[in-house]
Amino acid sequence: MSGQVLATSNRDVPQVLVCFAVKEEARFFWTPRLRGRCERSITGMGRHNAALGVRQALVEIHPRLVITAGFAGGLNPALKVGTVVFDQDFDAGLSGRLLQWGAVQGTFHCARRVAVTAAEKSELWKSTGCDAVEMESAVIRTICHEQKIPSATVRVISDAADEDLPLDFNALMTPADRINYFKLTWKILSGPQKIPQLIKFNEQTMMAARKLAEALEFSLREGGV
Repeated sequence: MSGQVLATSNRDVPQVLVCFAVKEEARFFWTPRLRGRCERSITGMGRHNAALGVRQALVEIHPRLVITAGFAGGLNPALKVGTVVFDQDFDAGLSGRLLQWGAVQGTFHCARRVAVTAAEKSELWKSTGCDAVEMESAVIRTICHEQKIPSATVRVISDAADEDLPLDFNALMTPADRINYFKLTWKILSGPQKIPQLIKFNEQTMMAARKLAEALEFSLREGGV
């Protein structure tokens, strides 16, 4: 659900809000391990949903730091699947712990559509000079800047620069930037040759989500932010 805040059971006031577009990105990020210091919000995909979701979350809690987290497509050919890439405001206070964990500092292009093919990603790499592409961070961080809340982008590479996605996910989206699962099911049933690629991609994103959770928890646990 867009804007859904998944609360911890701890009574402490959360200091950090971590925003994910979809629950699959957050599947291994378990906030109780952070002892009530953190809340996570599932905003929905795309700029419009991200804006609505983060504004709603910021009404409910008042964090001192917001992180926009999730998957990103690689644009920089040096970034392998599972690499955690970050960018932060100067006062976010995350970089030391993230670098210690093994994350790399980089830049993000916030696109209006999914970059599906290696050719598309190559063109974005040339035209933007950014290291990775995703669809929500710029609007979330703009809202945070308006509200004078430090923010950071922490994303994991789910598909490398030289990889095509197994499906054109843009063709499966509703006008509200949500996956149309009827179209997805029909696409799979009508093209079963794609199933091995989809299984591989699912395994890839599972591994990436684990890496992202590890990096976030390492940087946010006591002694970090």
